[in-house]
Amino acid sequence: MLQQPPSPAAAPLVDGQGRRIVYLRLSLTDRCNFRCSYCSPAAPETHEDPLARDEVARLVRIFGGLGIRRVRLTGGEPTLRRDVLDVIREVARAPGIEEVALTTNGHLLQALAGPLREAGVTRLNVSLDTLDAEKLHRIAGRAATLERIVAGIEAAYRAGFASVKLNVVVVRGQNDDELGALARFAWGFGATARFIELMPFGPGKPVPTAEVKRLLEAQGIRLEPDATRGWGPAYHMRGTSEHEGRTVTGLVGFIGAMTENFCDGCNRVRVGADGSLRACLGGRERLGLKELLRGAASDADIAAAIRAALLGKGERHDMERGGDGLLPMIGTGG
Repeated sequence: MLQQPPSPAAAPLVDGQGRRIVYLRLSLTDRCNFRCSYCSPAAPETHEDPLARDEVARLVRIFGGLGIRRVRLTGGEPTLRRDVLDVIREVARAPGIEEVALTTNGHLLQALAGPLREAGVTRLNVSLDTLDAEKLHRIAGRAATLERIVAGIEAAYRAGFASVKLNVVVVRGQNDDELGALARFAWGFGATARFIELMPFGPGKPVPTAEVKRLLEAQGIRLEPDATRGWGPAYHMRGTSEHEGRTVTGLVGFIGAMTENFCDGCNRVRVGADGSLRACLGGRERLGLKELLRGAASDADIAAAIRAALLGKGERHDMERGGDGLLPMIGTGG
């Protein structure tokens, strides 16, 4: 007896290389109160009209029907949206979605950590590139207040997220002397420091991941292999350090976007603040989902367009060409 082929809704969502896509990164806004040099080197003259809450909910339901299981909400700074908690609730209850994560700069986290957890966020990433208050101003702008961010991280620790990660973009001559201190700081809050190679979205000199590991060793962090993996491109090592008369330990994450091929296992698709789908962070092709959502397209039409766009995804990013043609990170969400 011949078996019927799977329905379009039941078929796995795959890209042009046959990689299964299960992870959606969705930017809620391109507005941000910080001006991080590697993300928004210049303030945008105009802001995108972001997807409304009901449009976000509909889009996530479509992606859930295609096999997306994890959604990360990004920005800009997603907590600047007044309806962010309502958006999270909509995303968390979409059929098929198993986990909702959020990336934030931590500015509003002290007040929002508990409400974010109650609304449905299970995993949280906080951007923190330095423990020096003045250096933070130089990297992220005058609005970035170290004391306030640290208070937010403390609140996140108390809120009981399944995981908290501190994202550190390593820039030569700016924060490469603080890597060990940042790792130990993260462990103090049960968090993981993730060291990310600088990508060509702004100025600065990158530090290759292999060198980051050597710097961590030189700054008192002994590294050992660890099999821990998450949904995203980071891999981890177990770090151990002697600090203030005692031994401390925790995970350290690495994302080597430029010098280590993290594309082989790519499972991600992105929707930017302008409502367009980007099959690849380092790609230049976009599909205008906002126009489809606001037009006469049915859910099936949108699902078919998503599938077609992902089939055009290449084997790996081409960020080695530099940043020409790439949107600033503030509009992409990372």
